[in-house]
Amino acid sequence: MTILSDLKILDFSSSLPGPFATMMFADLGADVIHVESSRRVDMMRIMPPTDEDSESYVHQHLNRSKRSLTLNLKTAEAVTIVKELIQEYDIIIEGFRPGVMKRLGLDFETLREVNPKLIYCSITGYGQTGPFAKRPGHDNNYLSIAGVLDHSRLKDKKPVAMGIQIADVSGGTLHAAVGVLAAALHREKTGEGKYIDVSITDATFTMNALSGSAFLGGGHLPQPEGEILNGGTFYDYYKTKDGRYFSVGSLEPQFRKLLCEALDIPEIIDNTFNDSPYTQHRFKEAICDAFCTKTFDEWLEVFNDDFHGCVEPVLTFEESCHHPQIQARNMLVEVRKADGSTQQQIGTALKFDGNLPIYKFVGAKMGAHTDEILNSQGYNEEQIKALREKGVLQ
Repeated sequence: MTILSDLKILDFSSSLPGPFATMMFADLGADVIHVESSRRVDMMRIMPPTDEDSESYVHQHLNRSKRSLTLNLKTAEAVTIVKELIQEYDIIIEGFRPGVMKRLGLDFETLREVNPKLIYCSITGYGQTGPFAKRPGHDNNYLSIAGVLDHSRLKDKKPVAMGIQIADVSGGTLHAAVGVLAAALHREKTGEGKYIDVSITDATFTMNALSGSAFLGGGHLPQPEGEILNGGTFYDYYKTKDGRYFSVGSLEPQFRKLLCEALDIPEIIDNTFNDSPYTQHRFKEAICDAFCTKTFDEWLEVFNDDFHGCVEPVLTFEESCHHPQIQARNMLVEVRKADGSTQQQIGTALKFDGNLPIYKFVGAKMGAHTDEILNSQGYNEEQIKALREKGVLQ
């Protein structure tokens, strides 16, 4: 038995936060049905690049191990199918704007009348309440409103467009996953379902744990390149002779000592523990000057496996894939495709003793499992054909 084999989920979400959460559940054995419609554009399905069948690699990753059911949710028959499914698939994750599922007759209040044990999680940019509730948004918008970007930039420079979606994943995905699991534990104890309102902006706002508490408790407003961890000290990134970078995080005294010795600037070790802005500025300049004396590969030899001072190279994603730590942790996996071949994907980060993750197949073509799912609910071939002709299955 896998960790989450008892969880059965209907996933009405698209884009990134919801599908990432349900992928995490599927990797741990949950049975996930992705409810889709050809009328709704899912950016993850059309995100380039694509394979020879014009299927997005992003979609094939985020929707692995999930069966695809296509429904026209604006039809009464589709609503009936959902109500039948939630007798067994009693966890719903959706990412529509507030009010949409209610107009469809698929909101929590309506569906819990059918199944009181229903767990229902809504993931939206700004939550179900407040003046921005129905406002559209994306990752950079949520980071902006949550007060993250202003103190996460360089002085007199614009914020940087991130290479990963911090708000969507750390905010939306992970908070939704925790919420669903907490609700499942509550249901196990009480038999009661729960509604979960996840605001990506709320969740991102909470990640101001260090700077936010300093401001709210002590009135210190975080400044760009002005804090311990945002470039205001030597905790930063340094360019090598050939234009690449290393990260230096040697905050603790024992690590700073190792850093100075490795950079061959042992004479300033004692001064690094002086908290004056001038001393810290000079220390940072010394580190910068030292890194400029060697190439990236030369520094790799210095900061090798035997160096334990919190200095690491800034790798390309390709280099990261070949890093021995990533390899040792089985973070690259082979997932079966429909034609019997496999596709390499990023594996789950969750490791359990005695339980391996489940990677059944890459994200399926839209509607690939519609007939199979309806058959399991008691629909025969003639009934499915009639639903398809009426436009219920899309």
